[in-house]
Amino acid sequence: MSRFLLGASLVLIAFNLRPVFSSASTLLPEIRDTLGLSGLGASILTTLPVLCLGLFSPLAPRMSQWIGTERTLLAAVLLLACGTALRGLPSVPLLFLGTALAGACIAVSNVLLPGLVKRDFSDRAALMTGWYTMALCAGAAGAAGLTLPIKQSLGLPLGGALAVWALPALLAGLLWLPQVLSRRSQGGQTRPAVQSLWRNRPAWHITLFMGLQSALAYCVFGWLVPILRERGLDGVTAGAIVSMSVMMQAGACLVAPHIAVRGRDQRAINVALSVLAVVALLGLLFAPLWSVWFWAALQGIGQGGLIAVALTVIVLRARDSHVAAQLSSMAQCVGYLLAAIGPLIVGLIHGWTGSFAWSAVLFILLGAGTAINGWFAGRALHVEP
Repeated sequence: MSRFLLGASLVLIAFNLRPVFSSASTLLPEIRDTLGLSGLGASILTTLPVLCLGLFSPLAPRMSQWIGTERTLLAAVLLLACGTALRGLPSVPLLFLGTALAGACIAVSNVLLPGLVKRDFSDRAALMTGWYTMALCAGAAGAAGLTLPIKQSLGLPLGGALAVWALPALLAGLLWLPQVLSRRSQGGQTRPAVQSLWRNRPAWHITLFMGLQSALAYCVFGWLVPILRERGLDGVTAGAIVSMSVMMQAGACLVAPHIAVRGRDQRAINVALSVLAVVALLGLLFAPLWSVWFWAALQGIGQGGLIAVALTVIVLRARDSHVAAQLSSMAQCVGYLLAAIGPLIVGLIHGWTGSFAWSAVLFILLGAGTAINGWFAGRALHVEP
């Protein structure tokens, strides 16, 4: 029973690691109109949390060693709730400050989750990776599909619709508290040092695979709703389409890790999912509007599968939880710094051309890089620090 509660708590924490991205995307036109953000400001707002994922992820292993993994995760989740609440105040500086704080907390949580799965669920790694990755997608889908309806049905101001997502984060922190109390003695432990990953070629392939697929994912989280709205759909319909797409990601997250671990390696599935995600994204850009639900579903399957197998690869390529934490830190530090470029360039392309059409070139390049590095990251070997 205690193991079930541990797993459920991790899944609930994972649910709260994506609403910051998709809730702002859904309300981006309203944010620009209400707060007077320029096109560059909107691009920075969508890029800032992804940038923070890269900048702050190296802190996670050090904080974990200093105060313990459970305490670090508790602090991250509670501060995530605070950062999300700050976004609700009618102030541009506080909007950016809250977004940065939330991004930093998400970075720490992202790094710790694979290590916890390796430590506590090594015999069920694919299952747990699938569940918590599904929860990531469910959080993104919920924020994409429900933020605007919540705002309209409850008559909330713009800030209230953004801040409402602090409530599930606060709940997750409270449910995680028993894990902290049951492991009081873990803080300050000396743990085995893991060195030289930065000069390890397989680790770099895993890092680039994580980063490039993340760049695609955050282009979707940050800009797919504005893309569909510019193509003529209303905000609620566009949000519903993205929500459905992310829910398809959630379904793919449950299936993809099981397929990945059954083969001799993960090379074929990594490449196939990369191709599927990009082709479907091009369909969302250029296909007739009557077909966007179909392309959104395919994109969700491809993108969700990519997210799940990227996290699964981190677990599979590591021999133990310490290597998994360090590999996760490296992959998410460099990977998310690289991923931050994606949504920023999409915004700049739109500002320069007045259209999202040329973003197709970026999506193709990102997909090609994802497939190439996914092929090498999928080889059946362990990262040897």
